Amino acid sequence: MTRLVALDLPGGPGFVDELRRAWDDGDAVLPVDGRLPPPAREAVLDALAPACVVDGSGRRERPGGRPVDDGDAVITATSGTTGAPKGVVHTHAALAAKAGAVSTALEVDPTVDRWLCCLPLAHVGGLDVVTRALLTATPVEVHPGFDVDAVLDAARRGATLTSLVPTALARLPTNPFRLVLVGGSAPPPDRPPSVIATYGLTESFGGVVFEGWPLDGIEVRVDGAGEIHLRGPALLRCYRDGRDPKDADGWFATGDLGALGPDGRLSVEGRRDDVIVTGGENVWPEPVERILDEHPCVAEVAVVGRPHPEWGQQVTAVVVPGEGGAPDLAELRAMVRDRLGAFAAPGAVELVESLPKTALGKVRRHLV
Repeated sequence: MTRLVALDLPGGPGFVDELRRAWDDGDAVLPVDGRLPPPAREAVLDALAPACVVDGSGRRERPGGRPVDDGDAVITATSGTTGAPKGVVHTHAALAAKAGAVSTALEVDPTVDRWLCCLPLAHVGGLDVVTRALLTATPVEVHPGFDVDAVLDAARRGATLTSLVPTALARLPTNPFRLVLVGGSAPPPDRPPSVIATYGLTESFGGVVFEGWPLDGIEVRVDGAGEIHLRGPALLRCYRDGRDPKDADGWFATGDLGALGPDGRLSVEGRRDDVIVTGGENVWPEPVERILDEHPCVAEVAVVGRPHPEWGQQVTAVVVPGEGGAPDLAELRAMVRDRLGAFAAPGAVELVESLPKTALGKVRRHLV
């Protein structure tokens, strides 16, 4: 019987060794985010029911573990939602398809290239780097987290490829890698050719669309309501509760809205639930945020819709002030109005000390 093994270990050779061991034994793995407080960590284990846990003290059996199907390789816990964590089940075949497609797209040469993983392994952004390296026999170096000096040192010692989130990329004084994959909701708009913006979800085991173009084997369509659908061998088998979110033809509805250009290139507008409807106009938060980020008094910003008696929702900028103090609302409005139109300009500013984020640094907009 195939078991689920929870790996509650920091990033490093020990994690990779235990991952290999589980796969060699025919088991699947559940990476656990060690930064979670104990109650949250137990909630993940209770919800996803591994048979044993491997942590710094060794291996311990866990009562109530539920088996997984033969061929299952990884279960990842979703983040950013309320309630019990939801596990996404990926098979060895799916991981192999994804790894091969990425390596082909990036022209990875295992005799020359080396991956660096410095993102959390409990999320597909980091785990995808490790599994892709193992499945394509490409060397990989795994760090316990992102540290500028450690990342630069890895590059000096031969790491040529990595995956980062935009906030981490911005902290590097220069890009020392041949290629950097950047996921997340707001990739740098002026990125150089060596920085590749990716689109994907936990259900697709990370990015499956690079710079708007789907990887080999991945199909993309946009339905009449503007929702992006994906199909291909890299998608999840099911959720941990057995539910398969794909339709009868294998299409997965992402919950993201976007459009396909005349050439078939995908542009992603944002989460369906994030759109702000104000006075009958649809306002997407991310283009507004990119403009507001340019203001010297804005260290961080999230744009949300607040209830408004006349307009339905009011575009509201929730700002972490920069060193220059609180930004002036009129200045922020003018910046947005001149580039996106008056309807997209924020009608209010709220000042906060910090924004709620996921472990990968993505703003948890529903908590703002």
